[in-house]
Amino acid sequence: MSNTLKQVLTIAGSDSGGGAGIQADLKAMSANGVFAMSAITAITAQNTEDVTDVFELPPAIIASQIDAIFDDFDVAAVKTGMLSSSAIVEVVVRMLTPQTVTNLVVDPVMISKSGHPLLKPDAVEAVKTTLLPLALIVTPNVHEAQQLSGIEIRSLADARRAAKVIHQFGCKYVLIKGGHLLNERATDLLYDGRFFNVLKGEFIETRHTHGTGCTFASALAAHLARGRSVLDSAQAAKTYVTEAIRHGLAIGHGHGPTDHFYFLER
Repeated sequence: MSNTLKQVLTIAGSDSGGGAGIQADLKAMSANGVFAMSAITAITAQNTEDVTDVFELPPAIIASQIDAIFDDFDVAAVKTGMLSSSAIVEVVVRMLTPQTVTNLVVDPVMISKSGHPLLKPDAVEAVKTTLLPLALIVTPNVHEAQQLSGIEIRSLADARRAAKVIHQFGCKYVLIKGGHLLNERATDLLYDGRFFNVLKGEFIETRHTHGTGCTFASALAAHLARGRSVLDSAQAAKTYVTEAIRHGLAIGHGHGPTDHFYFLER
């Protein structure tokens, strides 16, 4: 049937507060016109203020979730988020490699907005050496791009140098999100190994930005699944997340979530 929704898998951690992680992924994918499926890697006790506990799921059940999805669904894209440990990175790589996923979006989630580490140091190396070679695109924020590249990023010129280093790990595209880049706020940098595209956006002054990275990467995966180019998908995801931030929700007592369904009549 030509009207069948494209199916997209997110492999990530759960956020009990609903603003980031698997919960944000499912909302963002649904809002961008695809059918969202999930494989949960870890359970976090989390709200808008803090991550108070993390329980990693056993690699065997993570493998079983991924196996169940690919056994039954026509997976058009995959997005990875919080992977937590090298053992989890290893099992995700092992399960994805034979599937030859063409649209793999890697969001290298390393630290929560409240400062809680979400990727162990040895897992960072595993992401670089085993997961990124499978990726169509990796979407680090400035902090994550610094960790991956070893380059301090204070300007777009620094981001360009970091993107070149990250690209050498084997992914086809690098998109460094510039929300944290003070002199070029809300400006993202897309690199394909030869050329750079600078994606400028509107910086919205708000504290309600919980889950923006998950939301952006999930929207990007959704548009790739629907057949759009990497550049078009990145621009569509940026437009979507900008509006979700503009309509950010003053829920909880910390960094409130973005509104994934801002376009719905309330």
